Parts: sequence; C-alpha cells; structure tokens
Amino acid sequence: MNVKELLNTTDRFAAAAGCRITEADAQHAVAVMTVTPQHLNGGHVCQGGALFTLADLAIAALMNCRGQLTFGIQNNILFVSSAREGDVLTAEAVSVCDHHKIPSVEVRVTTGDGRLVCHVTGLGYRKSASLPTE
Repeated sequence: MNVKELLNTTDRFAAAAGCRITEADAQHAVAVMTVTPQHLNGGHVCQGGALFTLADLAIAALMNCRGQLTFGIQNNILFVSSAREGDVLTAEAVSVCDHHKIPSVEVRVTTGDGRLVCHVTGLGYRKSASLPTE
C-alpha cells in the first residue's frame, strides 16, 4: 500500500473532516477538501482548524513518502483570505529540505480559482521506525 492509500485509510480524523490525499511522492503531495457547513465557524467562513487539518494531511503525505514514520514537530500557519461553503480547497505541500531526520515543507492552500487561503510551513521528525501499514 502506498502512502496515499495508507493515510487516506488510517488518518481517521482527516477523513472525518472530509480531507483526502490525491497525490503523493518524494517532492510534493496534494490533499483536497470541499468546505461544507460542518467546517464553518461563527463568522460563516471555514474554521482555521479545518484549514490546518487539510494542510497537515498534505504535510504528512509528503514527509512519510520514504516509508519512515515522521511526526510534525513545528508548524506555522498564515491565514491570507477566507474560504466559504462550497469552496473546493487544494493543499499542495512541497519539500523545502528532505533532511534524513528533520524534513521541512511549505504548503499553499488555495481555492479552485487559485486564490491563496493560507500558507503553512512545517518541520518534522523522522524516526527510524517504518510507517505502520494499518
């Protein structure tokens, strides 16, 4: 099972939030989510935690592509614009440095028309253990 299939199956929180990985390789990963009423905050826009969950899934897909268990150790998120109900969001993670222990990535979350919603940076810690297969 590849990392895309594995995380789409085992990351139950992201799946329950409506996020899924569509692409994943050693240099980039893509996750998508459609903003639904369950994602909205009191201001009727997509809640920041939902945006972070989408970005975090893309980060996990990219960082775990080597097959080694990698956990996030630091993330920063910059909210640029609001996402609204019905927006189809894409989170594209790209490798900044694929260090053997501390990889780093950048993620852009955009709407279907290319509007930037948020920018996320992340650092991970790559363990010597293999990525669990179930």
